[in-house]
Amino acid sequence: MPNRLAGAMSPYLRAHAANPVDWHEWGEEAFAEATERDVPVFVSIGYATCHWCHVMARESFSDPELAGYLDANFVSVKVDREEHPGVDASYMAQAAAFTQGLGWPLSVFATADGAAFFAGTYFPPQPVAGRPSFRQVLEAVVDAWRNRRDEVRGSAAAIGEAVRSAGQAALADTPLPGREQLAASADALARHEDAAFGGFGAAPKFPVAPALGFLQAIDRGELATRTLLAMARSPLRDTIEGGFFRYATQRDWSEPHYERMLYDNALLLSAYTRAWQDGADEAAEVAAGIASFLLEVLQLPGGGFASGQDSESLVDGVRTEGGYYLAADRTDVEPPPLDEKVLTGWNGLAIEALARAGTAFAQPHWIDAARWAADYLLENHLRGDGTLLRASTAEARSDAAAALEDYGMLAGGLLELGCATGDEPYVRVVRRLLQSVMTDAGFAEPAADPVLASRGLVLEGDPSEGAYPSGLSASARAARRLYLLTGDAALREHAERALAPFAERALQNPVAFGALLEELTRLASPARQLVVVLPDAADGAVPERVRRTPADLVLVVRESAARQLAASGIDLLEGRTAVDGEPTLYDCADFTCRLPETLAG
Repeated sequence: MPNRLAGAMSPYLRAHAANPVDWHEWGEEAFAEATERDVPVFVSIGYATCHWCHVMARESFSDPELAGYLDANFVSVKVDREEHPGVDASYMAQAAAFTQGLGWPLSVFATADGAAFFAGTYFPPQPVAGRPSFRQVLEAVVDAWRNRRDEVRGSAAAIGEAVRSAGQAALADTPLPGREQLAASADALARHEDAAFGGFGAAPKFPVAPALGFLQAIDRGELATRTLLAMARSPLRDTIEGGFFRYATQRDWSEPHYERMLYDNALLLSAYTRAWQDGADEAAEVAAGIASFLLEVLQLPGGGFASGQDSESLVDGVRTEGGYYLAADRTDVEPPPLDEKVLTGWNGLAIEALARAGTAFAQPHWIDAARWAADYLLENHLRGDGTLLRASTAEARSDAAAALEDYGMLAGGLLELGCATGDEPYVRVVRRLLQSVMTDAGFAEPAADPVLASRGLVLEGDPSEGAYPSGLSASARAARRLYLLTGDAALREHAERALAPFAERALQNPVAFGALLEELTRLASPARQLVVVLPDAADGAVPERVRRTPADLVLVVRESAARQLAASGIDLLEGRTAVDGEPTLYDCADFTCRLPETLAG
């Protein structure tokens, strides 16, 4: 019999519907049952393309005897971290008290009050290399619950108080760093470069696209390009279908974990576009491969982009990691499944990357793909009251609250799409999205998870970044770039005010705060704005020398649309015309523009 997960929105949860474990979805019902039965809550957090999540599911969650022990002694909850990022962030913070090797699957044991009293990651079915088996862990937790309840509750109370204190900590009122401080942080990052294989540090190796964006912004593009080209020439890149795997287990980028994530590939498309603008001709082919992967593999028939593609597939009847990618001819090999969950924020990253790359490489069908995804989100994820939906599939919509990253990333994508197409409605939505999350102090999560909020376990003001920008960085970026269009200085000031309290922490750890440091760099530097005004009757061609010019903002617009946008408050377009009926370039720095240059011929 299928458990409660059979009707879940999340493909990850539905994949566990046939487990003999009596899984609950995340919600009050599970905690109420734990209170009634006087048992702890087992919270298992993962995502659909997570290899070790699959392994633990096969080894432990599919074992009827182990499932019976779980059901008798726990209330078990399965969480898709991509659907509930706030839940994941809170329990990651709590799990740090018990283990340094954080990752997924995340296995958390909590009281009915929601606070963790023990946590770990993957546990094998049998003890190995000093790691206890999952059954041993369960038995130890049950023993502690029955025989050392005061100790358990004391530990959970301390962890809960630590989360609450982290959220209430006063933020330092610090000035924005100057370029000298930012350059010193880039130098610190450079000292960790792997001179032999590119990237930073030893194995495992991740693309760390936000850190590469920081290096490109601080004029250390040669360092970013070395890493990008090293990755492009390595097994981390799938040269057949394009796109990059999530990370490599070896220092030379070999033996990757084969899941391919939307956020990685969106951010890397932007990074390779900039590398091409910085002079790396090889980056154009790599960018084209990523765009092809997004359009041919991750783009869903109904609209939007899937969250990622699994690492495992059936090869000769055996489910194996990476088997699909190691076959020279994939014609008769079943491709790994997609996580067909459409996430608002990650789709925003893809929209921004495709719109920017489509403009730079003169590929209008990439811009069309970005438009199709944007229109899907505006129709299906934007509610009438201006709030956003976090996630959906073709069959269902999640009831999880959208996160700050959804507002910031979608705003960024729509703004870039508006610049690429000259369509004012996209820019108009950007204003609405940012207004929804602006506070006097900066930007705030639009809604807290109600289960965590009722227990005081929401991790407030979390600026941490990993493989992609935080909601804070994404929102500040969108506000700053909207200022570059409108001239509304309050938007820039808002971005400055939001980022300043976290600047010192970011400067000290650049690999973990790349997007925040990129924004601080752009706030500390003159902004270059390129405007190309096309006659309404022209074919719309923009010379490569213009498309290859790095800029903070590139706006390509028809003359009639330029007038409409200027009337709607886009000050950058005030008085911008196609001189003598020819495509015309306006090269501006902080709204001060050179004489217009016609681009005929």
